[in-house]
Amino acid sequence: MLKPGRVGCAGELLVEFVSESKNGRHRRAGSYRGPFPSGAAGIFIDQAAQAGSRCIFVGAVGDDAFGEVILQRLAEHGVETSLIRKVRGVPTGSAFVSYNDDGSRDFVFNIAHSAATQFAADAPTVAAMKAFGLDFMHVSGSALGDKRMRDNILGLCTALKATGAKISFDPNIRKELASEASYFDVVRELTAMASIFLPSDDDAEALYPGRTLSDFGAELCARGADYVVLKRGDKGAQGLSRSGETAKVAAHKVDVRDPTGAGDCFCGTFVSLIASGAGFADAMRRANAAGALAVTEIGPMEGNSTLAAIDAFLASAS
Repeated sequence: MLKPGRVGCAGELLVEFVSESKNGRHRRAGSYRGPFPSGAAGIFIDQAAQAGSRCIFVGAVGDDAFGEVILQRLAEHGVETSLIRKVRGVPTGSAFVSYNDDGSRDFVFNIAHSAATQFAADAPTVAAMKAFGLDFMHVSGSALGDKRMRDNILGLCTALKATGAKISFDPNIRKELASEASYFDVVRELTAMASIFLPSDDDAEALYPGRTLSDFGAELCARGADYVVLKRGDKGAQGLSRSGETAKVAAHKVDVRDPTGAGDCFCGTFVSLIASGAGFADAMRRANAAGALAVTEIGPMEGNSTLAAIDAFLASAS
């Protein structure tokens, strides 16, 4: 039996509203479903908790009903929420998403002027995270687009790595920030820190253009990474480890209702299982299934799943 790992994360917490009609691009009146708890970091930590780890989160919400939606969901699944600030007078972050027939999505975000950016990264926060006994501190690169969050996350990771926690990093590259030198500086610093590196195909092409996983992955492992895993969407996933293991899993055929959060669920499951002592191949197989289950429900966290649900899905798919 696996021993529960201890996983932390810091980043943006949002509520999300999903347009019930396609191709509107938020430019015409329509109905939206929500509020759904969201934010890449929030989806990750909720899934890591459901996959069996003890989890703690550093973030911030407004002192409003939307903030309660997020806090209740995380607490319901066992995430420690004591380091999530409630900010008076500032709204909880939000996102509105509209889907199109070609599979593309249009987002409208309220992050920069919301509570989402206002989490603490001070000495008491680091001390509380250290006392929690972290195995892994995870970062989703979606939070790095905001300078305040970028600086806070880098500071937290630097301090926690010095205490013995390992870093896992999903770069989630934002191409619109390519002209910001400090953005890519932090991406590179976190990549160099990471024991688990979890890029998508697009991330890999942005960071290592023209190079294969076996090439850049081996380089990162030689520099200290334990696992490099390439998330490939409808092409499955593949990865390698510093010990020389390789793993490749094919995508599952499912009814895609909402693709938001699939990669975060993959990451949450993989990191949780590795923290709990699972083998590489097992973690890959179950993480891949978690990503597939994530897209079958509308709402970014609504497809998050327990290990029991993941194993039942794998049994039915075999």
